Amino acid sequence: MSSKTFYLETFGCQMNVHDSEKVVGTLLQEGYRQVETVEEADLVLYNTCSIRDKAEQKVFNRLSDYKKYKKQGKTFGVLGCVAQQEGEKIFERAPYVSLVAGSASYRNLPAMLVQIEAGNSRVTGLDDRETDECFETEFTARTNPHRGYITIIEGCDKFCAYCVVPFTRGKERSRSTESVLAEARQMADLGYTEIQLLGQNVNSYKDPAGKQTFAELLSAVGEVPGIRRVRFTTSHPRDFGRDIIEAIDAVPTLCDHVHLPVQSGSTRILDAMQRLYTRDQYMERIGWMKAAKRDLSITTDMIVGFPGETEADFAETLSLLDEVGFDAVFAFKYSPRPNTPSIKLDDAISDDEKARRLEVLMTRQREIQTASYKKYVGTRHEVMVEGYNEARVQWMGRTSQNKTLNFTAQTAPTIGSYVPVQVTRSFPNSLVGEMSA
Repeated sequence: MSSKTFYLETFGCQMNVHDSEKVVGTLLQEGYRQVETVEEADLVLYNTCSIRDKAEQKVFNRLSDYKKYKKQGKTFGVLGCVAQQEGEKIFERAPYVSLVAGSASYRNLPAMLVQIEAGNSRVTGLDDRETDECFETEFTARTNPHRGYITIIEGCDKFCAYCVVPFTRGKERSRSTESVLAEARQMADLGYTEIQLLGQNVNSYKDPAGKQTFAELLSAVGEVPGIRRVRFTTSHPRDFGRDIIEAIDAVPTLCDHVHLPVQSGSTRILDAMQRLYTRDQYMERIGWMKAAKRDLSITTDMIVGFPGETEADFAETLSLLDEVGFDAVFAFKYSPRPNTPSIKLDDAISDDEKARRLEVLMTRQREIQTASYKKYVGTRHEVMVEGYNEARVQWMGRTSQNKTLNFTAQTAPTIGSYVPVQVTRSFPNSLVGEMSA
């Protein structure tokens, strides 16, 4: 067994989860061994998120909790968005940290670790916004043997007023269709049956050679032999074309689910947010989805309490919930982020009022989901089996619509297999059923 050990904790989005898989693969290739606790590790890494203040603060709280281990000779590193955002200021705030690296610099991780082993106590890997670097590696250590991620585009050029991603992830840069399809075929050969294409704005993908659009790439991945499901996240409404829906209708392996963040139902607030579309334009895309041949599940993200949001603006957001009938909404209170345009705006809405609006929104959404999920009672769905809950004596899985469906089975199914399930009950966030023949 290797004498060099590491512990890695991941915060934030699926992009970070997949980046961590690549970091783990790289470290294993360098002779490190992954361990389950900080106590066992020589190298402690945190792959960080800075989208929301609490996620960022959680990292520094964790570092503070573990600074006592520095006396034991452990090396600490901060990776990801907080690292890119704060840079060398992290050394001042947490002087026991030895490594600060943004996401585009992970390919240089082996060289950075050599510097640390040579005695350098402050090593950085930071990139400017114009970097062309992507972090691709053949050493990805995927954590799920059946479902895997493929990053097809990194960075963001949208500059929404509240979002720090363009500053922490750099400009948009896409992989070639050849490299994406080669990775998809490799995953299929290894037994993976579900692939999720990732990007900060996944549908803003532009093949460097101009060979395929995002919709064409989506279809091509769906046609790889052995792949049974293809998902994609996260889409931006401005770049969401009708051809994506046409691809979903045409290729059976593309899942019946679209996540399309709206953020607000008020065109005035969307303009203040610099979202690059109006409510009507967003609803046009919803119309394409509802006109699809297949029953598409639609989910979204929303922000309440953006600077200047009036009660009338908030009422428009609530009316959008009713008009669309989302299957899930991920909603958050606005919080100012470093370097973003909105930090200069007057954030006059109190935290209590933001919390009230969030509660009102989520209560209404729960009512919508309760009614929506009831419609599935009596229907039959193919479920990918993900695990078994001993406490509930139920198997767990997801439908093509990405709905959680917990079920009983007379004969135990294999994890990773696809089984038919008859829905017998519904809850606001999940379905319950019985495996059928």
